[in-house]
Amino acid sequence: MYNYANSEEALTDVLRLSRGMTYKAAMAGLAQGGGKAVIFGDPRRDKTPEMMREMGRFVDTLKGKYITAEDSGIAVSDIVLMSENTKYVSGISSKYSFDGSIADGNPAPATAYGVFVGIKAAVKHAFQSDLRGKKVAIKGVGHVGIRLAEHLYKEGAKLYVADIFPDGVNKAVAEFGATEVNVADIDGLDVDVFSPCALGNAINYQNIDQIKARVIAGAANNQLASNEIGEKLAKQGILYAPDYVINAGGIIDIYHQNSDSSAEKVRDHLNQIGETLRTIFVEADESGLATANVANTLAELKFT
Repeated sequence: MYNYANSEEALTDVLRLSRGMTYKAAMAGLAQGGGKAVIFGDPRRDKTPEMMREMGRFVDTLKGKYITAEDSGIAVSDIVLMSENTKYVSGISSKYSFDGSIADGNPAPATAYGVFVGIKAAVKHAFQSDLRGKKVAIKGVGHVGIRLAEHLYKEGAKLYVADIFPDGVNKAVAEFGATEVNVADIDGLDVDVFSPCALGNAINYQNIDQIKARVIAGAANNQLASNEIGEKLAKQGILYAPDYVINAGGIIDIYHQNSDSSAEKVRDHLNQIGETLRTIFVEADESGLATANVANTLAELKFT
């Protein structure tokens, strides 16, 4: 749910998101396709229970061709309301928890852990080292970003955080020793890793020349404004972890919740994100192609 300026902007976003979900499912090795839905409005001001129930009615008209779950601006409680009018929802209950925590259906913990695994793989490839002492700038410390911050903190990373809302920033500063940074300044911060964890188009023609980080790896969808941006990052020696590969933890978790699985299988599958990224990084090095292009090719080979 996002406060889009107009229907054209919403349509552009949902088409990019649905494409990304399709590639995400393929690269995660899931026996399913990918789709996406968006709702107009500010989730902090405009959301109502009836709106969520109406969304459930709409999803139900698709007769199972599309199954909806949480993403930016949507909480577990919202999906529960949708489920009053459709059975085609997920992310409202869990059978398994990859980390032993209470399983409530929220895919954010799995997404954050997958991104953490991916950042470790990217840092290992770029620096031949672990995360201890590495400077990581997180742009967006919401449900996923704040959990990612905790994982990184426990591995000894030095955190810098920014968000338009203060809650996550305050928590990261108080609990994880993070340094607060203005949203307008965090893209160009002199750090080792830049981790976009908010909205798409995080890397664009306006900020690409400002980026000093050697690694870009975050939870946001559609991070690159265009394929050309990915190629320019490669030429600048910046290692980009393709977004739909590194942020696949949520869809992996939901897939396992709807199948005969186990907590161990969920965690093993999430850890595979690091191995998939390593394959992409090596192929990019050997071919001279941008990591985003390598990932696209590998995903398309899986399409049937």
